Amino acid sequence: MDSLQQRSSTVQAPPAAVAYRPTPPPAWQPRTDPAPLLPDASPFRVIGTDAMAEVDPELLRRLYAELVRGRRYNAQATALTKQGRLAVYPSTTGQEASEVAAALALEERDWLFPSYRDTLAAVARGLDPVQALTLLRGDWHTGYDPREYRIAPLSTPLATQLPHAVGLAHAARLKGDDVVALAMVGDGGTSEGDFHEALNFAAVWQAPVVFLVQNNGFAISVPLAKQTAAPSLAHKAVGYGMPGRLVDGNDAVAVHQVLTEAVARARRGGGPTLVEAVTYRIDAHTNADDATRYRGESEVETWRAHDPIRILERDLTERGVLDEDGVREAAEAAETMAAQLRERMNADPVLDPMDLFAHVYAEQTAQLREQAAQLRAELDAESEA
Repeated sequence: MDSLQQRSSTVQAPPAAVAYRPTPPPAWQPRTDPAPLLPDASPFRVIGTDAMAEVDPELLRRLYAELVRGRRYNAQATALTKQGRLAVYPSTTGQEASEVAAALALEERDWLFPSYRDTLAAVARGLDPVQALTLLRGDWHTGYDPREYRIAPLSTPLATQLPHAVGLAHAARLKGDDVVALAMVGDGGTSEGDFHEALNFAAVWQAPVVFLVQNNGFAISVPLAKQTAAPSLAHKAVGYGMPGRLVDGNDAVAVHQVLTEAVARARRGGGPTLVEAVTYRIDAHTNADDATRYRGESEVETWRAHDPIRILERDLTERGVLDEDGVREAAEAAETMAAQLRERMNADPVLDPMDLFAHVYAEQTAQLREQAAQLRAELDAESEA
């Protein structure tokens, strides 16, 4: 018994040779200096500053025309929802600057990974407006060939497209392809595990990917303050070892500049960047949402005064970059697009029920083959009746 007590006492006593350390051991040293990764204290802006004089006038006019077209696209798609031509439409009215800038910051060989709300970014990148709405109409699968447009399928589950973007970007780098992926997500998506996993993998692998968070104030009805206590969403980048950039999401020129720099940095091997664009969702979450239950009209009107189209048009007009003819031409082009969209969306699509089994597996499972055969027999019987 005495020897057992002696052994227990020896095990429990702290080793006398180890001195108390007031600081962590040297192995703790940070891998990266956090200071260069921190975002600015306030959102970066270009419109209304002297920096506007250095921007290519052709780029400014193109940004303006795309914003006007995007606003009309949002209005027309919302109207189609009310007419029953779309099952649902998540509008980006008020967020057009971030949508357009994301599309224009990429080269043709790059990839865009949009969320379900980012149809406008896909259209600005060159996707047919009707194809962009096919998923939301519920007619068919994605509605377009992702490889043709370098646009991943619109992602309805929150943030699941982010790890996919990291995987593609990492694979491209391993193959030696000069490709960058830009992944878009809302502030609500930053509360998902996929967001954190994607950022961690991207930073560890130094993958050529850019994350664009459109902070529009609400995840449906949940305000940002109930999602995070961080100084900003851009600050989250530091914890993963990548730069965070905070930008005025209604300043199309600023967003385009920040994203262009982030894409260029990723392309030359600098790794990922997290960009937070501070903007606002003017319309409701979708046509199924009643936004008046969780926010007041005065808040919405405050943001209307910072409308991305209005502030850009005012600045360009004052600088002589945009005249009345340019304003009219942009509006007419937007109306032409809306008229064509109405006409094409009002035509009932010809659907093949057998498409339910297409593009699911490269080789169908036995269960799918059985189900497909059963459906084919039912369709044949119906046509013969």
